[in-house]
Amino acid sequence: MQYDQALKVLEEADCLADRATVEAAIDRMAGVITASIGKKKPMIFCVMNGGLIFCGQLLTRLPFPLEVGYLHATRYGHETSGGDLEWKALFQADVEGRTVLLVDDILDEGVTLKALVDECLTRGAKKVLTAVLVNKQHERKVVPGYCADFTGLELPDRFVFGYGLDYEDMWRNAPGIYAVKGL
Repeated sequence: MQYDQALKVLEEADCLADRATVEAAIDRMAGVITASIGKKKPMIFCVMNGGLIFCGQLLTRLPFPLEVGYLHATRYGHETSGGDLEWKALFQADVEGRTVLLVDDILDEGVTLKALVDECLTRGAKKVLTAVLVNKQHERKVVPGYCADFTGLELPDRFVFGYGLDYEDMWRNAPGIYAVKGL
């Protein structure tokens, strides 16, 4: 995408959640997560690349001892629709017997997140929880009713970007959550 095209995408996009709304959602999630697992010294994995901004901001709000790592699995690559799951970076830490929190940008269909949960359980994690900034509201989940344990925002079934979510590898840095015009 050309520079001018990228600017036009943001200019024409619908803002679904401004910075203050996103920040309030992260604050709320941090409180719930702290109450739920704050005394368990969890292992927290950022799901790259989308989870980077959300996870970084969430971590600074968690006032308890924890360990941090990252995972990178994608179904999208440089595409706008999902394909087969591709593992780019697996676990750098042992999860056996641990409480694990997977932090990702969005729960769309849930294929990637469910695969990561299953992999943690296969590796012996005691408990695996998930946190997503955005849950996309639709009926195409990998399992009917599939949802994250902690969710920041419930948004309509549109193509969204910002706060880690991208549109054609751009605008992960947008200061809110936006929907592409017409999508």
